[in-house]
Amino acid sequence: MTRILFIILLSLSTVLNGQNSPVIDFANTITDQELKEHLYVYASDYFGGRETGTKGQKMAVDFLRDYYIRQNIPPAVGTELYFQKMKLNIKGSSVDSENVAAVIEGKEFPDEYIIVSAHLDHIGTHEGQVNNGADDDGSGTVAILEIAEAFKAASAKGYQPKRSVVFLHVSGEEKGLLGSKYYVENPLYPLAQTVANLNIDMIGRLDPKREDKDPNYIYLIGADKLSQELHDISEATNQKYTQLKLDYTFNDDNDPNRFYYRSDHYNFAKNNIPVIFYFNGTHEDYHQPGDTPDKINYPLLKKRTQLIFYTLWELANRKERIKLN
Repeated sequence: MTRILFIILLSLSTVLNGQNSPVIDFANTITDQELKEHLYVYASDYFGGRETGTKGQKMAVDFLRDYYIRQNIPPAVGTELYFQKMKLNIKGSSVDSENVAAVIEGKEFPDEYIIVSAHLDHIGTHEGQVNNGADDDGSGTVAILEIAEAFKAASAKGYQPKRSVVFLHVSGEEKGLLGSKYYVENPLYPLAQTVANLNIDMIGRLDPKREDKDPNYIYLIGADKLSQELHDISEATNQKYTQLKLDYTFNDDNDPNRFYYRSDHYNFAKNNIPVIFYFNGTHEDYHQPGDTPDKINYPLLKKRTQLIFYTLWELANRKERIKLN
């Protein structure tokens, strides 16, 4: 009897371990401490607010490039050592800037691409005060770095994604979504083969206007507008792994804030690419010098980043690419 019970328990353990995919181990490499370390550098005065075309923005793209080099994550095709160089028209002036793009190639469907994006720029220095942009969008930037590191760790252990994953940091968002507009007009990978775009813009803080003061939330915008399947995958993934409250307040077509049109995912959506925009809402330090790294909720930033990682993992490893409505 004891031997039979042991065999049953062993079999049950094997089944449970099979269900408990190593994806959880890779997600757990995303830590609040590493996010904090990255952000205290990236949103420091040293970068001068990262305004598009300035010295601070050039230092920011160097920081991102050097990170991908250290992680041994290759540059995207068509870049100059990770840089997609461009000239942007900003208020009638031609400004030199760069998007930064790295890639982990898919094993089974290398010509299908999922892009995770965040804008690397902010609004710079005004009247001697640095606008550090820790939440906007330092939080999205460092989230991508940690997600990329987790995918690289998975690939190194034999869990290379089925589809290619592109880590895209765009410039010129604060000047009118210019870097993402340049990307879709000059894509590094065919838009027809781009499965989805997960865009991260401000995920490190809380919305003080929420009546529900539970911090365990994230606003999602756009997931169901082009692909109901993307929305369903997002919901199921959250339910399985992170149990955040997914709030669709700003997904309403009649939302007066029109956030759906105000971040870089919109340039992908305009090209019929399904998107999810991850967002914590605005706060009193939005576009102010007070948007500093000490005000970020790092455990929450980690949890939100892990949700995006899990969703990206699911999209990258499905048997079939998601379908448009």
